[in-house]
Amino acid sequence: MHPIDTVKTRIQSQAIFSASQHQKSILQMVRTVWAVDGLKGFYRGIAPGVTGDTLGSFVYVPCEVMKQRMQVQGTKASWSSAMLKDNISMKPGIHMYDYYTGMFQAGCSIWKEQGPRGLYAGFGSTLARDVPFAGLMVMFYEGLKDLTEYGKKKYMHNQNFHINSSLEGLILGGLAGGMSSFLTTPFDVIKTRLQVQGSTLRYNGWWDALRSIWITEGAKGMFRGSIPRVTWYIPASALTFMAVEFLRDHFKEGVSIDGVQEVASLTVDKKNSPLQGSA
Repeated sequence: MHPIDTVKTRIQSQAIFSASQHQKSILQMVRTVWAVDGLKGFYRGIAPGVTGDTLGSFVYVPCEVMKQRMQVQGTKASWSSAMLKDNISMKPGIHMYDYYTGMFQAGCSIWKEQGPRGLYAGFGSTLARDVPFAGLMVMFYEGLKDLTEYGKKKYMHNQNFHINSSLEGLILGGLAGGMSSFLTTPFDVIKTRLQVQGSTLRYNGWWDALRSIWITEGAKGMFRGSIPRVTWYIPASALTFMAVEFLRDHFKEGVSIDGVQEVASLTVDKKNSPLQGSA
């Protein structure tokens, strides 16, 4: 899934590195990455990405900053090319960050150039993306479950018909994750731009990024990279809710068995009690 995330990041961050408004489509970006950087270009930044996912939210934002900057850089040859450097829109006297050879070097370089502010760039926009996403995903999932139950009662008159809850979680979870990820794409675009821009400071904060993107690129710019983002979250959400439903069923089965055993034990104890015998 990392190559999909790389394509999404590059699509969303094009405005940082190119003054042209004729930005590449998904297919054009895939072809560009493959032609310029090859297979290696799709997997740039995978180490900080995996580390951030593994260690949790405390280090998520710094790892995300490193991952996305490494993703947009591609190979050293492409990052150092004159064509790319000439197209970067920067303030006078400010230079774009150097090529990162690895995760550790990227972290040290960002810390040296920008300090904690650089490593935690886009922290607010990350929260603004993730909190609504989680809420919307649960809301959509529960709503789709209710709609499914209503449909089964209204249109399926066979009482013996049963849909496996894990399969239901897989399908409905994927739909819920896809819808939620699409609706929160604007927050993801803002986060990506703030984290990738480095010290160029094209956007001076979350609100300035939102206003600037809307004015210059419109709704299309706000939803740039939505297809790769949805493609990423559909299987992830589907597998998550499938696991939730699977564990929920097994928990219910365990509770039911324990309850039956407890009732049987109480019945046996009652029959063998002295009071029962004297009666």
